[in-house]
Amino acid sequence: MTDEPADVTATRLAYDAVAEDYADLLRDDLAGSEFDRAMLGVFAEQVTRAGGGVVGDLGCGPGRIAGHLAGLGLDVVGVDLSPAMVEVARRDHPAVRFEVGTMAALPFPDDALAGALAWYSVIHTPDERQAGLYAEFARVIRPGGVLLLAFQVGEDVVHLTHAYGHDLDLHTRRQHPGIVKDRLVGAGFTPTAELIRQAVPPEKSPQGYVLARRDV
Repeated sequence: MTDEPADVTATRLAYDAVAEDYADLLRDDLAGSEFDRAMLGVFAEQVTRAGGGVVGDLGCGPGRIAGHLAGLGLDVVGVDLSPAMVEVARRDHPAVRFEVGTMAALPFPDDALAGALAWYSVIHTPDERQAGLYAEFARVIRPGGVLLLAFQVGEDVVHLTHAYGHDLDLHTRRQHPGIVKDRLVGAGFTPTAELIRQAVPPEKSPQGYVLARRDV
């Protein structure tokens, strides 16, 4: 990993450190997040309506979203940069497949996925590499497949030095929905839906969701 960008290494180390506490804190979060469940439900319905197939949870963390999607009947594979997160995901969701990998070089052949989601996982990639990230998503999602993104809305970079009970060094980048959609179009997607909801404490910014379809 000698050529790995320093920010990728820092992100891996941060999530390795917080994996157990992160999983415990967010374990039941979906139960109180009706907008999250609604967007995930639409995503699952669209994948199923289009014929189904394998779905990638890209930046899956401890597997809570992958587990939810599996409960909705999807065939999910989770991928995460952090080995510690993948270990927690495999323990907590033994019926779901999880792999260690990066979103910039996903472990899937071309057109292998019926859909994918990046649930608050594009937020750690610097702006200059975001276009490449979306291009990689387009590579692995088949034409007509579905992509769902979730992110904090804004235009600033937040540097976290303490979170989930741990000292760490982690940068998160809030996303502008218009820029997100432009990048999707540039990578070969057509945005089909967008939802922005207001922050619910302890959130500090609005939350955004964008659905898109891989161009045929």
